[in-house]
Amino acid sequence: MAEEKVLQTNNQPEEVANLEKIVTPGQLVMKRFLRNKLAIAGVVILVCMFLFSFLGPLFTSYGEYTIFFVKDGVEFSSDDHKGMDPQESGVKINGKAKPSKAHLLGTDKDGRDILVRLMYGGRISLLIGFVVVGLQLAVGVIMGGIAGYYGGVIDNLIMRLVDIFYCIPTLPIMLIVSSIMVAYGVPQEYKIYILMLIMGILGWAGVARLVRGQILSLREQEFMVATEAIGLHPAKRIMKHLIPNVMPQLIVIATMGMGSVILAEASYSYLGIGVPFPLASWGNMVNTVTDPIIMREYLNIWFPPGFCILLTVLGFNFVGDGLRDAFDPKMKR
Repeated sequence: MAEEKVLQTNNQPEEVANLEKIVTPGQLVMKRFLRNKLAIAGVVILVCMFLFSFLGPLFTSYGEYTIFFVKDGVEFSSDDHKGMDPQESGVKINGKAKPSKAHLLGTDKDGRDILVRLMYGGRISLLIGFVVVGLQLAVGVIMGGIAGYYGGVIDNLIMRLVDIFYCIPTLPIMLIVSSIMVAYGVPQEYKIYILMLIMGILGWAGVARLVRGQILSLREQEFMVATEAIGLHPAKRIMKHLIPNVMPQLIVIATMGMGSVILAEASYSYLGIGVPFPLASWGNMVNTVTDPIIMREYLNIWFPPGFCILLTVLGFNFVGDGLRDAFDPKMKR
C-alpha cells in the first residue's frame, strides 16, 4: 500500500503536466497584446477610421468633387442641377456653409461637402501610409539582410549608403522635386505616386540598420550553421530563416512608422507640396487654416481633418506600443 501511494504521488505531477495546455509563442504574444487596453483602443480607433474612409463613401449620394450651389434659398449640386444652370445670374457657390442636416460638417470654401471629402481624404492618407511603409520595409529588409549576412566589404558599402541617406534633408528634396514637377508640367494625378515613391526611398535607412543588427546576432547561431552545412542557397537562408526571426521588430516598426508617414504627408500637403488639389487628403484639408478668417470663424472646416489625423496617429502608436510589449519576452503582463 505504501508503495502504491508513493507511485501515485510520483505520477501526479506528470498527470498535471499532461493536463496543462501548451501555449505557442504566437498565442502568448496575442494574449499579452489583448491584455493591453491602450493597444485594444488603438485597434478600435483604426478599424473605425478604415470603415469611415473606405465604406463611408458608399452611403453618400454625391462624390468627392461635387460642388454645391444655391439660388433663392434653393440648393443644388453640380451632379444634380434640378433644372438650374450654375452659370445663371443669382447663383452662388454654397461655400463655408455651417453644419446642417444636408451637410453634417458644413461645406468648405469651394462649396464641397466636408464630411464626404473627409472620407475620401482618409483613403488617400491611409493609402500613402501603407505604400510608403511597404516600400521602406521592402528596400530596408533587402539591404539590411545582405549587409548583415555577408558582412565585410559589402556591409561597409551598404552602411555608408545608409549614412548618406540619413544625411539627406527630406524637406528640401521634396521642395525641389515639387518645383521640377511644376516646371515639367507633370499631371496632378501622378504627383501622389511620385510623392509616395520619394518618401519610401528616403526612409528605408532605419529599417536596414535594424535588420542588419538583428541578422549579425542571428547568423552565427546553430540553426544557421546547420543551413550552411546542408548547402542551402544564401538567398533562402536570409529570406526563410533570418528575416522571419526579425519580423516582430519589423511589425512594430511598420505600425509606429505608419503614423509618422501620415503626419509627414499632412505636413507636405500643408506646405503645398503634398497631395494636389482637388484630390482630398487630411493634410491639404488642414491647409485651409492658412486663411486667418477660416481659422478664426470656421472651425468646422479645418478641425475635423486635424482631429482625424490625431486619432489615426494615436491609434497606430497605441498598436505599435502594444505589439512592442507583446513581442518582448521580458514583459510579465
